[in-house]
Amino acid sequence: MPFGCLALRDGRSYNSLSDVTDKYEIGQVLKAKEFCELCLVKERQTDKVYVCKKFLKKDGRKVRKAAKNEIMILKMVKHPNILQLIDAFETRKEFFIIQELATGGDVFDWILDQGNYTERDAANVIRQVLEAVAYLHSLNIVHRNLKLENLMYYRESNHNKVVLRDFYLSRFENGSITEPCGTPEYLAPEVVARHRYGRPVDCWAVGVIVYILLSGNPPFYDETEEENTDMHNRIIFCRIVAGEFEFDSPYWDEISPAAKELVCRLMEVDPMLRITAQDALSHGWIAGNGALEKNLKEGVCAQFEKNFAKAKTKVVLMKRERERERRQSDLPSDDLT
Repeated sequence: MPFGCLALRDGRSYNSLSDVTDKYEIGQVLKAKEFCELCLVKERQTDKVYVCKKFLKKDGRKVRKAAKNEIMILKMVKHPNILQLIDAFETRKEFFIIQELATGGDVFDWILDQGNYTERDAANVIRQVLEAVAYLHSLNIVHRNLKLENLMYYRESNHNKVVLRDFYLSRFENGSITEPCGTPEYLAPEVVARHRYGRPVDCWAVGVIVYILLSGNPPFYDETEEENTDMHNRIIFCRIVAGEFEFDSPYWDEISPAAKELVCRLMEVDPMLRITAQDALSHGWIAGNGALEKNLKEGVCAQFEKNFAKAKTKVVLMKRERERERRQSDLPSDDLT
């Protein structure tokens, strides 16, 4: 039996909480997410700071499944554009997942802070996302939760490296996947329709991200109903299943034909015809000269602030709270939203 583990009647071995606290100094909770709590931890031996996800078993079967799933997936993957697993512990009451800390902020914030933002900048982000997705797909892993909020810059001093996070909904495509999950605005038609699905759903989500990065607007929306209501989601889902999106004027008037063509190929309703992540890496907008250098900052940011104002305000408030927590715990500032 491993040192520091507790043997229970069911024959399983568990870490004791002291296994975690002897190795890491745990900071206060920074954010409560759907399945877990986030905090910073400092490795006592090296003083290195990491991010820790704590899943509470008492929160139910779905939470326990999400934690086990994320640990399993992260143990298998190693890629420069994926936040790497550092450590994992399971006690009788919790799961602790310790990963690299990305300090460069999310892509959403970075665009708002730039003086100049072009298609080429967006293509650089998407290229890295596609490289990570193509790697996952080569392992038959479907991420299932790709969205703009899950893209971060790795270091504040170098905004060239983008990393993916949040793998608790990821699955191996080793059989039929039918259960719907993810963020409504990013769901592929086959997920909404509750058909069998697999890796192509990630490529659809990348298409949604490209659309947002270039226009500041979501491709599927409804302004007649309050957000996050059943009717609002039902209208969006009908449009997703029909592939009903437009390159609206004036937001898309000066966007390159290559960008529009890639969006259409990524958001192809038929998953059998949808471009793969590996093939998308060879597309002219990514690998060639299709991405234009015109400054899109003013128009894109105006739409960002209009469409995502509530989320942005929440982010600002959370950052202020995190800074207060950081001062109290004497741990370095972070960017975990």
